[in-house]
Amino acid sequence: MIMPKSVCSILLLVLSVFLLPACSKMQAPTSAGGITGSQSAGFGDIVPDGMDPMDWSAENGLEPRDASEGISDGMYNGREMITGVFPSVYFGFDSSSIGAAERVKLQQAADYLKANPTDGLLIEGHSDWYGTAEYNLALGDRRAASASSYLDTLGVSSLKVETLSKGSLEATSGLSKLDSAQDRRVDLIILK
Repeated sequence: MIMPKSVCSILLLVLSVFLLPACSKMQAPTSAGGITGSQSAGFGDIVPDGMDPMDWSAENGLEPRDASEGISDGMYNGREMITGVFPSVYFGFDSSSIGAAERVKLQQAADYLKANPTDGLLIEGHSDWYGTAEYNLALGDRRAASASSYLDTLGVSSLKVETLSKGSLEATSGLSKLDSAQDRRVDLIILK
């Protein structure tokens, strides 16, 4: 027996009324076996909840950096830093994608590194003041990694490139999203 077209349409409408609301309900988050806060680090990541003070003591494997490591007096890991040779590469809000107009700047750095094989490049990732300090450090790291990856596609060896995230450390707070665009960048610094 073949049903008339109008009966099929009505039946389809009635079924959709009952099925669609079931699809739109959100499931409540499930707990990780009753574990909360920083105790949920069993998944391989540290998830700070802001409630437990972090123990930065040497007993937990954290030691002060050697004076020769990192940035000090215009040096990075024992190499002289030369700033201002290349323009900064800018990013959109909450983005680590390199725009087409910004790729020319990375091409300049790649050309320089190919012509000066003993020099290296430090890519400093920055973010604006929006978001938490932890999120901004991660965003600065993603931006620096994105620039490093693009240089790799241009034929620059990853051994010549180092990345460092400064997050929102040097950002100007209180600016609008439009005005804080200068903080969403990576700086390209020559290492001699």
